[in-house]
Amino acid sequence: MTDIVYQSVGVFVALVVLYFLSCIRILFEYQRGVIFRLGRVLGAPKGPGLILVFWPIDRMVRVGLRTIVHAVSPQDVITRDNVSVKVNAVVYFRVIDAMKAVLEVENYHYATDQLSLTTLRSVLGQAELDELLSQRDQINRRLQNVIDEHSGPWGVKVALVEVKDVDLPDHMKRAMAKQAESERERRAKVIHADGEFQASTKLRDAAEVLKDHPIAVQMRYLQTLVEIGAEKNTTILFPLPIELFRAFINRSEKPQPST
Repeated sequence: MTDIVYQSVGVFVALVVLYFLSCIRILFEYQRGVIFRLGRVLGAPKGPGLILVFWPIDRMVRVGLRTIVHAVSPQDVITRDNVSVKVNAVVYFRVIDAMKAVLEVENYHYATDQLSLTTLRSVLGQAELDELLSQRDQINRRLQNVIDEHSGPWGVKVALVEVKDVDLPDHMKRAMAKQAESERERRAKVIHADGEFQASTKLRDAAEVLKDHPIAVQMRYLQTLVEIGAEKNTTILFPLPIELFRAFINRSEKPQPST
């Protein structure tokens, strides 16, 4: 009889030990465990490290705290100036409150995905095409603020939203190329006109200086001849000042005495 009692006690102890061993759970550093006991959540998430889950009365839900990189599928968006574009984005978010991520929403990953889709369409629909192409940083911050405001009650923190690609229609690409080409031509004409204006201003100042110093005109004339002679030219244009022929012109204009 004693042996039977000892054997029963040994079996009971072995079962208790096996039960406690089966209740052991190990959570990594980036994981937290939300424990439900008889359907009611315990005070705070467990982990990381070694914890005990007393089944069948306890049920544990693992929640990861690492940053999740989610690629938002391409969306057809009509901008405020009625241009149809296809846009996709990348959302970086993480769980900061494991309790809310389990209790406040059924699937925080799916909920954040759908929230990103709707927010991307609504926010980009309020922006013009030029703003979408040139002010990408402001649009990214606006998307991040809107998504984070709605996902905050779920215990999810949106760290960053990046609009990755903006796919324009072919006719819009051609129109933008023509616009850029016209803008470059306009700038070239403005720069050329500004250069002509500056050159004419400098020539006017030089003429004012040379007008009062005739010898400077001769020095400039000789310097021009030196520059022409330095080149290996077969033909040289040799200008002569009109003053050299003024005496002959005046003599020919005088009336001849009648005989």
